[in-house]
Amino acid sequence: MGPDLARLAKKATTLSGKSRRIIAVSRFTDAEAKESLEAHGIETISADLLNDEQLRNLPDVPNVIYMAGTKFGTTNNEHFTWAMNTYLAGKVGDRYKNSRIVVFSTGNVYPLVPVLSGGATEKLPTAPLGEYAQSCLGRERLFEYQASQHKTPLLIFRLNYANDVGYGVLLEIAKSVLNEKEIDLRMGHVNAIWQGDANEIAIRSLLHCDHPAKILNVTGPETISVREAAEHFGLLLNKTPKFIHEEQSTALLSNAAECMRLFGYPRVTLREMMAIQAQWLLEGGKLKNKPTHFQARDGKY
Repeated sequence: MGPDLARLAKKATTLSGKSRRIIAVSRFTDAEAKESLEAHGIETISADLLNDEQLRNLPDVPNVIYMAGTKFGTTNNEHFTWAMNTYLAGKVGDRYKNSRIVVFSTGNVYPLVPVLSGGATEKLPTAPLGEYAQSCLGRERLFEYQASQHKTPLLIFRLNYANDVGYGVLLEIAKSVLNEKEIDLRMGHVNAIWQGDANEIAIRSLLHCDHPAKILNVTGPETISVREAAEHFGLLLNKTPKFIHEEQSTALLSNAAECMRLFGYPRVTLREMMAIQAQWLLEGGKLKNKPTHFQARDGKY
């Protein structure tokens, strides 16, 4: 999401007629991504945030959208997951204690909730399952700690799941339908939001940073049935979905009512997302090969 968010911020700045620096910081192992950002007028800084000197040498800025973290490959590499998701958060929270910070987190910090509940609200106590989700809650707590020490305005952005044509829950369901692969229904319900809408909300969330930190669930307004989504993709792709197992009574779901109150409903609807996704697959569009593993009920990624 980072490169697209940076481009969106740059476009907004240009349209506003104001002069603002938009800076993207990353290891930039993908040189093409770095060049693309620079071509759009975005400053880039290659840095390893775990390196104290490189973190210290980053420029002071009034607004930070923090997206650093790791998810996949957590199993058997737990120490790096905790370093990236938790240890680093404390360091960045201290380095940018004088900024407004939007911290990307995840709905995985919540427990599985009844499907009929409407999803976890921001008031539901956290109960992360597995080391990835635990480390993400650690990220939140370390930022909250630093914010409490320095009165830093903070917003914790609990996102699940952002979707673009190249990745996301809807892509994974659609690919399974197209390739006639069995779809596991045990995690039978999900949330999803178009990546562009999530990025817009992230930028606008800078206006809602607060002390103590504001918690915000960010996702689409619907509880999406995986079975119904697959059947709709079946119509769009002219395939018959195949299913295994049965839906469980609980799922990882978030209630985004507060997000809708602040920012309005997403511009791209669920059916529009699905139509765009199906067309992308039929046209052989490029995919990012970054599965969400939304089917996991044990917290192992």
